[in-house]
Formats: sequence, C-alpha cells, structure tokens
Amino acid sequence: MAAPLELYCWKGDWGLPSVDTDCLTVLAYAKFAGAPLKVHKITNPWRSPTGTLPALKTTEESTRSLSKPSNIIIHLRKQKYNADYDLSAKEGADTLAFVSLLEEKLLPALIYTQWVDSKNYVDVTRRWYAENIPFPLNFLLPNRIHNQQLERLRLVRGDPTLEPGEQLEKELYHDALECMTLLSQRLGSHKFFFGDSPSSLDAYVFGHLAPLLKVKLPNGKLQQHLNSLDNLRHYCTNILILYFPSEGGEPPIRKVSVHSDSSDEPHKRRKQILSVLFAMGSMLGYAILMGIVSIQHIRPQAALVGHGHIEEGGEEEEEE
Repeated sequence: MAAPLELYCWKGDWGLPSVDTDCLTVLAYAKFAGAPLKVHKITNPWRSPTGTLPALKTTEESTRSLSKPSNIIIHLRKQKYNADYDLSAKEGADTLAFVSLLEEKLLPALIYTQWVDSKNYVDVTRRWYAENIPFPLNFLLPNRIHNQQLERLRLVRGDPTLEPGEQLEKELYHDALECMTLLSQRLGSHKFFFGDSPSSLDAYVFGHLAPLLKVKLPNGKLQQHLNSLDNLRHYCTNILILYFPSEGGEPPIRKVSVHSDSSDEPHKRRKQILSVLFAMGSMLGYAILMGIVSIQHIRPQAALVGHGHIEEGGEEEEEE
C-alpha cells in the first residue's frame, strides 16, 4: 500500500481547521475530493518540506514537495482525487473566472486587513503568531511573514512601490465588498456553487471567507459586510459543520484523517531542543554577519597572567 500524501499547514484557532487562507483552501479541497492526507498542523513553517505552509510532501521524484494551493490541487487531481469531476465545461470556465476574481479583488483586501492594518495586525495577527510560534522563532517569524505578505500584496496589485495608506485601503475594501456581493448573488439559495456537491471553487471561496467570518478583528469593515450577506455566512458555517466538525468526539468525515504530532511524543522534546538551538545559532550568525554582535579576540601576550592562569575576554553585544 502506497504511503499517504502528507500535508503540512498552519494549525487552527477561532473554530477554524487552520488560520491561513491557503491552508484552508487545500484542506477543504482534500475533504471535498476525499483525498487520504496525513495532515500535520504546525506553527513552525521551517518544519515543512518547503519551509513554507501549506506544503504537500509526495513520493514522486518530480514533485517531491509542493507549496502553492493551485499546484497541490492539480497534483491531487492527477492522483484521481478530483472534486470537479462532474462539472460541465461552462462550470469549469466559471470556476476559473471566479477564482481569478477572488485573487484579484478579495485576496488583496484580506492581506491588508490582517497584515497591514495596524490595529488588526498588532492586536490580533501578530499577537496570535507570536504566542503560537515556538521560542525563539516567535521573535523573528511574525515580522518576516508580515514583510512577505506586504510583498505579496504589491505583487498582486502589480505595484512594487505600493505603500499602505487611506486611499489604498479605500480601493481594496471597495473591490472586496463588490466581490463578496457578486459571490452572494451567484450562490443564491444553493448549498454549494454548482449544486449539492462542493467543488474546487467552494474550496477557494471557503478558504477566503472563513477567516473573515471567524477571526474577530478590531477594524472589521469586511466582516460587517460578510455578516450582512446571510447566504454566504450560512454557507461558510455549513461547510465547517459538515466537513470540519468541532472537537467533540465526532469521527472525521470521509477519508481525510488528521494525525496529531503528539504521536511522536518520545522525539518531540528532542526536536524542540534542536529547533531552538538551530534558531539561536542562525540568529547569532546573522547578528555577527550584520555587525550587531562583535567578538573581541584575546592577544596571546596579554592572556597569560601569573602562573599559567588565563584572563578571559568576553563578547560585547550592541543592542539597537
């Protein structure tokens, strides 16, 4: 029997299976398609095969590991786990159009409201990652992810010089509200976008809307609009209930099983210690390279004092 595919993703909170949009998209698609994944929910992206999350570890040499949701979904389709199998040509075309709409109109606003809006970022986003990422990486990774998300926003907007501001926020939120309204109109009274069975479009829509619905943000302009669209709000809630039941002893749905890292308890502490030592070594090396920390060398003639005793020098640290 072939080894199961392994998915590494950010862990969940606020009633979500993951706090990350891309991870939610992949998890939802796997549930919809019945893909037998072994899921590792972690808070240290350096533990994934790609150093990023989500990441799919495969047994094929040509695709040893994949990170982008679209590439992961394509790979699952090639493995015969296709949630779009019954879609018509027109429905397939509609899927591509709406996914492009999500990435162009809604995703930039989501990045902005979670990672750029100062109130939301400081009070919720950075706080969550700092509290959940293991020490000492929690001092380094939140700001690094913040910078990566800002670059991603610039890439999506096609403006490498883009800077946060009131005008940018106004434009992003206008596009996002318009996008959510269009999604609400397209969904109508249906259970899913193409009938009674979920497809890849449902995975993408759920991945983008679920965090907006569940994470309580101080500045919640987008949340207020989503809550006003009853069908989209119920749509996200129903997917959570059907495919991601809360921890209450309910069995997992279909073939997807989530394996907790607690099964590796004998090796867990050793991994944590090695992770901490590696991180501290990396940070110290970076500090020395950048001149933040300097090491003074002891002169041989000054080192010998008295009868064979060595006078020790020390490291000087300069804190910015």
